[in-house]
Amino acid sequence: MHPAALAALKRGIVIPAHPLALNAARQLDERRQRALARYYIAAGAGGMAVGVHTTQFVIRDPAIGLYKPVLTIAAEEMSRGDLRRVVTGEAPLVRIAGVVGKTAQAVGEASLSRDLGYHAVLLSLSAFAGASDDELIRHCRSVAEILPIVGFHLQTAAGGRPLGYSFWRRFAEIPGVVAIKIAPFNRYQTIDVVRAVVDAGRDDIALYTGNDDNIVIDLLTPYRFRTNGRTVERRIVGGLLGHWACWTRRAVELLNDCHQAVVAPAGEAAVTGQSLLARNVEVTDCNSAFFDAANGFAGCIAGIHEVLRRQGLLAGVWCLDEREGLGVGQREEIDRVVAAYPHLSDDAFVGAHIGEWMAG
Repeated sequence: MHPAALAALKRGIVIPAHPLALNAARQLDERRQRALARYYIAAGAGGMAVGVHTTQFVIRDPAIGLYKPVLTIAAEEMSRGDLRRVVTGEAPLVRIAGVVGKTAQAVGEASLSRDLGYHAVLLSLSAFAGASDDELIRHCRSVAEILPIVGFHLQTAAGGRPLGYSFWRRFAEIPGVVAIKIAPFNRYQTIDVVRAVVDAGRDDIALYTGNDDNIVIDLLTPYRFRTNGRTVERRIVGGLLGHWACWTRRAVELLNDCHQAVVAPAGEAAVTGQSLLARNVEVTDCNSAFFDAANGFAGCIAGIHEVLRRQGLLAGVWCLDEREGLGVGQREEIDRVVAAYPHLSDDAFVGAHIGEWMAG
């Protein structure tokens, strides 16, 4: 992995989970796909995750054949972004590709991602529903031989499988692990992951929140555990989030605020922390609407699309699966949070720049 990109990943950055831009015929809208990538880069994101749940796993279906095209488009836009970042002295954009399936498929996707210039893969284990920890670890090691891996504790409502402390303790011993996205939407399981990394002695694994229902708290919380006779503290340093695929400019500001609060003097940190705790409620309320929590997250992808559609970045909320769309009452819930929290929206930023992102 590029040393500067790895250093940025460890410091903590905003990594949006990149959506899929479709037209009314449910075919790739390349102009808007590129515009989304340009938006994330301009908003200050430190990288992108492509080919992940928010991009829709079905892009891999041979009849659809969009896995390589969408990874290619994002890689090209990140390369253009990196040219500008060299001038400003910023770290390269962190390029993460989603990888799924049994070992043969996952290794193939990791190899393609490597060839396209991606730095690491976000490794889904959803295909191993009944597998033992031994099988899972063998699979992870095989993929890590191709590219560095980002572990992924995905919530079961989105297709994840239960993964306990014992798995994560062994997973953290794999040399190729560079980060873990913690996204079980579950406090107990979140603690399991952090404790496992601490017990493994891996202070070089970056911890990222994928808990869209608890973003700010995850970024503010010190996790302290006794291991080998000493107390070790770890923090979740950034986010790899579907929620951050919209209103991304504000997400960058939020992460910066959380980083500053963590290092602020005690009195100042207490005041800032109270403000951020209030913002946590606001962000979580927005996420409830965007992710369609009322309907068991059925509209979690379409909800993000709807926010981007309102900003003009997408033409509609279409998903590849015609059965996927906004949940019952979801549009009204999005209306509510948009009206309630205008300070969390980056509509003005998008409106000022969307023309240049759509050009070319």
